Amino acid sequence: MGVLGILISLGLLMWLAYRGITVLVLAPLLALLAVLFDGDVRLLGIYTQVFMTALGLFLVKFFPVFLLGAIFGRLMADAGAAETIARAIVSKLGSSRAMLAVVLACGVLTYGGVSVFVVAFAAFPVATRLFRQANLPKRLIPGAIVLGAGTFTMTALPGSPSIQNAIPMPFFGTDLYAAPVVGIVAGILMLSGGLFWLDFRRRRAIATGEGYGVHADENGRETNSGLAPGLLLSLVPLLLVVVMNYVFTRLVIPAMDTSYLAEPRFGGVTVGDVRGMWALIAALAIACVAAIALYGNLRRNLRQSLNQGTMSSLLPIFNTASEVGYGTVIASLAAFALIRDKLVALWPGQPLLTEAVAINAMAGITGSASGGLGIALAAMGETFVDMATAAGISPEMLHRVAVIASGGLDSLPHNGAVITLLVICGLTHRESYADIFVVSVVVPVLSLTAILVTGATLGLF
Repeated sequence: MGVLGILISLGLLMWLAYRGITVLVLAPLLALLAVLFDGDVRLLGIYTQVFMTALGLFLVKFFPVFLLGAIFGRLMADAGAAETIARAIVSKLGSSRAMLAVVLACGVLTYGGVSVFVVAFAAFPVATRLFRQANLPKRLIPGAIVLGAGTFTMTALPGSPSIQNAIPMPFFGTDLYAAPVVGIVAGILMLSGGLFWLDFRRRRAIATGEGYGVHADENGRETNSGLAPGLLLSLVPLLLVVVMNYVFTRLVIPAMDTSYLAEPRFGGVTVGDVRGMWALIAALAIACVAAIALYGNLRRNLRQSLNQGTMSSLLPIFNTASEVGYGTVIASLAAFALIRDKLVALWPGQPLLTEAVAINAMAGITGSASGGLGIALAAMGETFVDMATAAGISPEMLHRVAVIASGGLDSLPHNGAVITLLVICGLTHRESYADIFVVSVVVPVLSLTAILVTGATLGLF
């Protein structure tokens, strides 16, 4: 009955979230439903001591990253810097390479620390103009945006400041640059595979005579180019995120006296447990200050930008934290222990494969890369580490495979970012989801599979 309860609970979570009910309500209720099926009636104790504790611990670890990332994205958008970068890339490549231009523009923005949601708002007006000029179907725009903003820059490339790349750090004692070669190879596979698919769709549309089509007013936000900063100035904060993250990770923090962290007051941790998070916080904070100093047009409404950025960070982190709380409750059930043991037993001595399957499954169930990753690592992180240690696999490899795996099945139709993007573009799942599915589900899963198979074949891991 316990396993049946977990399956019913997960099924309802997917279905009701797809129907638009917030996970802030669904997560605790459906977690407790699974508890009842497991034969446990201590609902209040589980809610306050298990669910809420896990939710709170996630907030403690990751709130600064969500907060600073959202503020930075808002500052870049309000200053017009995000759109300046997108327009510059588009103008260099031209309408004949519309797909590549949109993908690269989104990739540059997200790798520089701008959130996926902000990138969607900034890139869509540029993409519509470019696709009109090239007479390409508007329905292909979401696929191009997702490929650039939600695949290789989010999970594969080393140093990415995405929350997905940050979540494994405290579990494995790693940093954002873990397993760089594997990350770069996976990123190349995702980018090339996604571009191949989009180009196939472009050529097919041209062959059938399908053009941009007739659509209602896109309602895209146009930035006043007279107030927006120039390209070089727009790139400075993005470069600061990447450069300062590296400097703090590899130079500044290792040179600091961090022996005090061993004291109970500071949690009795080592510098390895906090180095990655400290570096990311410092880099984002420096980039925010630089944006405010560089962009004079921000100062007129700075309070509004800061407030809106702050508020826009709250719902995503509480949604993700609620999903982590849900996963922690599920992981505490006797039925889940059976599922976990069966999963581990399927591939004995193969920690990377076990990790990839478990995280992909959780990401697909929750419709969230960060939520699924957090749930899986909270439930099985120690198991993955023990398996990897026994197999002689480094924590850095665990980190990179975990992050790449989180960006596979997460983009199913109930994914919040997918739904938001389609709303921004004024399109439906029927019109555009097929391309989103291929570039953000099929291609990433195949890329990760190729990495694992090649590595195992060559005896690399």
